[in-house]
Amino acid sequence: MNISVIIPSFKPKEYLWECLHSLEVQSFPKENFEVLLVLNGCNEPYNGQIKTFLDTSNLNVNYIQTNTPGVSNARNIGLDEAKGDYICFIDDDDFVSPLYLEELYLKAKPDIVSLCRPLAFTDGKEDYHTYLITRDFDSNYSLGKIPFYRSKKFFSGSVYKLIYKDIICDRKFDTRFKNGEDSIFMFLISDRLKYVDFTSSNAIYYRRNREGSAVASRNQKSVVSNRCKMIFEYTKIFFSNLGKYRFIFYVSRLLASLRVIIRAR
Repeated sequence: MNISVIIPSFKPKEYLWECLHSLEVQSFPKENFEVLLVLNGCNEPYNGQIKTFLDTSNLNVNYIQTNTPGVSNARNIGLDEAKGDYICFIDDDDFVSPLYLEELYLKAKPDIVSLCRPLAFTDGKEDYHTYLITRDFDSNYSLGKIPFYRSKKFFSGSVYKLIYKDIICDRKFDTRFKNGEDSIFMFLISDRLKYVDFTSSNAIYYRRNREGSAVASRNQKSVVSNRCKMIFEYTKIFFSNLGKYRFIFYVSRLLASLRVIIRAR
């Protein structure tokens, strides 16, 4: 198995079918990738709806339902079950272009994380637009293989990329965090990151902005508290493994968290 696509889901709506359909029409051979769909913290009617959809789907899906909530827990279950050489994370309310997996796989290597072009859109609209990470892609993709920390914005989250499984090893998402857990995970595995390379602009990850999402619903106090905890966690990881993590990447994580704290006050 070449690729394992991990999709955590909680009380999904119609957007989950859009996400799964975007994987049904991939140019990458279906026998070469699996989908690990993890419904977490809920059961019916979502469980039945998903099973009905999968009955008519041509995807190779390992569907798992757990009563334990949390996106980190769901991703960890996916990692435990993954059979692919490479790992790809997709959020259930997002979707990808038909060339997404094929182009990511062509650029990925054991020492290279491949990156795609992200675009954003508002729920209910089809007005796709660039944002901060898109501009990072646009300014770097023509350079080819570069050190991973030169595209550090891509490593604030777990999506947009394809990662060799041995880079991750047995490391897991920290279930204590409800927000920022993917940024901490990316920092945790950065001791094995070396290079990135970029797909063409035809491999696109479409990021949905919607009301009620985990990011949109945070209040000022919780944002500040969470970012302070993230700074502590980055620091603990860095100083517990001196010499393994790049100082410049560690500082960039601290500065990113500090900027969020300042804007929230």
